[in-house]
Amino acid sequence: MSLAFRKAPLELLSASKWIFRREVRLLSTLPEKAEDVDTSVETKRPSGRRPRTINPILEYRHIYPEFLPDPNPNWRNSLREKLERADMLNRRNQIDIPEFYVGSILAVTISDPHAQGKTNRFVGICIERKGCGLRAEFTLRNVVDHQGVEVRYELYDPTIQSILVLRLEKRLDDKLFYLRDALPEYSTFPFDMDPEIVPEGTPVPVNTVQVQLKPRPWLERWERQELKGVSNIEEHLKEKDRVRRELRKTPWEKYDLMKQYRKTIPIEEQNEIWGEVYNQLQQMKVSRKKVARKRVTTVPKPQLG
Repeated sequence: MSLAFRKAPLELLSASKWIFRREVRLLSTLPEKAEDVDTSVETKRPSGRRPRTINPILEYRHIYPEFLPDPNPNWRNSLREKLERADMLNRRNQIDIPEFYVGSILAVTISDPHAQGKTNRFVGICIERKGCGLRAEFTLRNVVDHQGVEVRYELYDPTIQSILVLRLEKRLDDKLFYLRDALPEYSTFPFDMDPEIVPEGTPVPVNTVQVQLKPRPWLERWERQELKGVSNIEEHLKEKDRVRRELRKTPWEKYDLMKQYRKTIPIEEQNEIWGEVYNQLQQMKVSRKKVARKRVTTVPKPQLG
């Protein structure tokens, strides 16, 4: 009897729980069985961060790097920099200074300072471009009569009459000083080279050629520089050279944020500078395109009978 009385309340309790659950299910709007969710379609949740947009005007820092001031605070002067930008724009109104990079082949014509009315023309590959403001300069290299010749020009020199880009391209390295120790065929270009016409709107090609260096001695220790455009450095190194290279490596510099900050100009200042010169540069570009499209026509001279 005691067992029967013990089982009865347990059965009643379980039955009441089942009825209560059933009533709750009927009153609720949820289905009794969970419906199969289609997992093939993934819904993208909006992220909290906004997509980062790049100002297209900032791309001018690659085409006109001389408009940006020197990041060294000891050489900063806002008034001088503004006056220099105005002089640079006035100079660009006089002659066409095209877009070029390190690795491009240029032809520069200057007036001869030692002979009145005569000009000199030099063709070469750009191995360096540095400086800012009116102190911007670039260096051309060519091999003439088996002898390497380098000429350094100031970009805004008033004696420059024309700058013509014969081949517009980039290289794997920012400076091509190793061409001084490379084979001469990598720096030899004819003076009567015809310009290569690139369709408008195409990106600037990157020349991935890797030069071969001559045997040592070299002008610099190229093995200690992380060069991408040289292929046979390891062939001319000894074991002691490799050990010294490993000892002088500084891998921690790529994590030095202050060093990178000191070498760059803040984006706020860049926006202010490009906002000042952007409209005038665009007007010069459009006007030169219109002049280039015009065909030069001449009236034939009458022939004497």
